[in-house]
Amino acid sequence: MLYTLLYYAVLPMLMISLVLAFLRFAIGPRLSDRVIALDLLITIGIGVIAVYSIINEQPTFLDIAMILALIAFLSTVAFSYYLEKREKDDN
Repeated sequence: MLYTLLYYAVLPMLMISLVLAFLRFAIGPRLSDRVIALDLLITIGIGVIAVYSIINEQPTFLDIAMILALIAFLSTVAFSYYLEKREKDDN
């Protein structure tokens, strides 16, 4: 039952959201739109890795998901620091 739900409900939703986030990443008019879309793409990738880990019963893939989450968090913090620094320089 769980595997059927993962195959036919969760994975298609993740793939649709992946395509929509990639479109926002490609089209996004501002740099902040692109960075947020990239963060969302990484988050969706973490979800795909988690589903793959559950389906194949390989808990080691969750370590990769945790590393990706840390990288995504640090990149978001670095981007916000960059924006704050840029606003101070503009004033």
